Amino acid sequence: MASAPQNQLPILYNDLMPLSSVDHADYRIRPAEKLPFLGKVHAVPVTVEEFPLIQRRMPIVFSDGDDAIPLVLMGLNEGVNTFIDEEGALVEQDVYVPAYIRRYPYMLARLRPDSEEMSLCFDPSAESIGAFPDGEALFADGQPTDLTKNILQFAEQFEQAGQRTGQFMKELRDAELLMAGEVSITVPGQEQPFVYRGFQMVNEEKLRDMRGDQLRKMNQNGMLPLIYAHLMSLSQMSEIFNRQQRQGKGPQVGAPQAQSVETVQ
Repeated sequence: MASAPQNQLPILYNDLMPLSSVDHADYRIRPAEKLPFLGKVHAVPVTVEEFPLIQRRMPIVFSDGDDAIPLVLMGLNEGVNTFIDEEGALVEQDVYVPAYIRRYPYMLARLRPDSEEMSLCFDPSAESIGAFPDGEALFADGQPTDLTKNILQFAEQFEQAGQRTGQFMKELRDAELLMAGEVSITVPGQEQPFVYRGFQMVNEEKLRDMRGDQLRKMNQNGMLPLIYAHLMSLSQMSEIFNRQQRQGKGPQVGAPQAQSVETVQ
């Protein structure tokens, strides 16, 4: 697992440009039913509000390093997504799509490092936005349309959820509950199990040994249910591995057993 440098764009984004009623007055949006690049993306950030929605289908882990963030794994091996096909379409229609993906190609960003003001930006390389003759308009008479207002609102809600997620991660670190993760998966015909590392998870032993008052506080502020959602989701690691094998995307029997869950922030 690798942590992205501060000057590196977030995963999925190739570039960022502030959305302007002057420069982009004639820009429109086309529906994006397929996102081909997603077929090679196996992990994206998630917010704490999404833990209950994700835990039954996908593992929730934490990235490596001191500035860990929650990540959902759609595949265990780099470049493998078991929920998106090679054309960028959902394999199953009832799958929860993380908000990070639904937000793309938009996001709030600070245009100047010394400013707290955030602006709505977009990835100009995205095929769903541009000066098209058809599609839904982003501006009308120099003013944002309801569509643009809804995009901004969603981006603001995601930013607020990100702040709450940051507080959750701070409390995890302060309680020293994070540990290096390791999952072993046994495969018939393979003498040694496949061992996945390169992520962090909650230390269940430390959690059990916490004082009663600490656990009560975590339960009251909603942190404890989120921790259990994360721990329960880890049982999906083997299911994701099996999905990879069924789709012909997993490691081959006889391949090196030590694997790394290569995820980036």
